[in-house]
Amino acid sequence: MDIAKSNIVRSGAGRDKGKLFVVLGVEGEYLLLADGKSRKLEAPKRKKRRHALFVAADDENRLSKKIKAGERITNSELRRALAAYRDAEAVQEG
Repeated sequence: MDIAKSNIVRSGAGRDKGKLFVVLGVEGEYLLLADGKSRKLEAPKRKKRRHALFVAADDENRLSKKIKAGERITNSELRRALAAYRDAEAVQEG
């Protein structure tokens, strides 16, 4: 699946390998990623598309709608969305 704006991805390479991020933008072969904690909205991580693994696309999520509409979001909203995804992932595994 093609990675698009507002998707959740997992880093597949680099020192942040295994961490979850939200895609804030797509610039050709690069993705702009942030998680609200180690990578804030003010300074998103620029990562090659091939080094990011698609995890989820939740178009019904309020955060996804805000990102796609270009509205202002906060770091805490990113952290909350990723934490909710991690919790849902843990429930499915256990």
